[in-house]
Amino acid sequence: MNPDGSMVPNKSGDPDKDAKPAGEGTPQVIAETIPGAMPEDSVPAGQTPPSGEIIMETNTANFMADVIEASNTVPVIVDFWAPWCGPCKQLGPALEKLVTEAAGLVRLVKINIDENQELAAQMRVKSIPAVYAFKGGQPVDGFAGALPESQLKAFIKKLTDGAQTPLDAALEQAEAALEAGDTMTAGAAYGQVVTQDPENPAALAGMIRVALAEGEVARAKEMADSLPPELHAKPEIAAAVAQLDLAQQSEESGDVQELRGKLEGNENDHQARFDLATALYGAGQNEAVIEELLELFRRDAKWNNEAAREQLVKVFEALGATDPLVVEGRRKLSSMLFS
Repeated sequence: MNPDGSMVPNKSGDPDKDAKPAGEGTPQVIAETIPGAMPEDSVPAGQTPPSGEIIMETNTANFMADVIEASNTVPVIVDFWAPWCGPCKQLGPALEKLVTEAAGLVRLVKINIDENQELAAQMRVKSIPAVYAFKGGQPVDGFAGALPESQLKAFIKKLTDGAQTPLDAALEQAEAALEAGDTMTAGAAYGQVVTQDPENPAALAGMIRVALAEGEVARAKEMADSLPPELHAKPEIAAAVAQLDLAQQSEESGDVQELRGKLEGNENDHQARFDLATALYGAGQNEAVIEELLELFRRDAKWNNEAAREQLVKVFEALGATDPLVVEGRRKLSSMLFS
């Protein structure tokens, strides 16, 4: 079939000759995670795969059944690839991971162009990787080249009309539970996600936040320290680590009332004001934290190597960019910086 839907590839004269068993070539780790997946030689050639087989390989002979007809039931992503293609080795595993996480909301069909040159020509595949999305028996979207995971997620979300994956549902449940103070439910939900996706940044960050909410700073630090550097660069984990750093500082900052007393005696005691802001963070008074640090920055922006500004940035990271306190705090800091 051409991208405009005007052509359907012809089957060879002998389907059994051209057909490969469904699932052949699929990485073993994927096969093992598919609920109810059948052995690769148990699906007769030319038949539509069972609902549990969400990742498979096909060929020209079985394209109609495995892609066109199957897309009437569930959206199908077709990945044209070849063993010698470097970008394909990046895109393929990323697609397989996301399709597996979607748990049946979408299927992935992989086609080796070296073994299916006629089909690739009819689909006007000029370079690989080339990806087409089919829905209702028609091609509805596509792209060429290896895309980052964020764009692949958006591609699948659009194809599935925004349907929520089980992992996303578990993350949403965990976040709601944590916000409600139910750390047991939150921890269990985050743990469920990590079991299925060991490098999921939102879940890993959530587990650190759960430990902090339970007052187990040492356990949170142990979890954070065990993560590789590339995960520390993820925004969710960076925010959780910022919360951890502030929690550790607040344990050593002193008593809020004593620090307020010091400032009443000397309003230019910058260390006391800095320690007060840190202690207020430990008390959950985030608005007061930002105000004290802004006041310190106003009084002496260069104090202790711009410690007030650096601490503000850390607090903003810990609270998240969309927090109204952060939005207002950034506005005030910017006006001071550029006044």
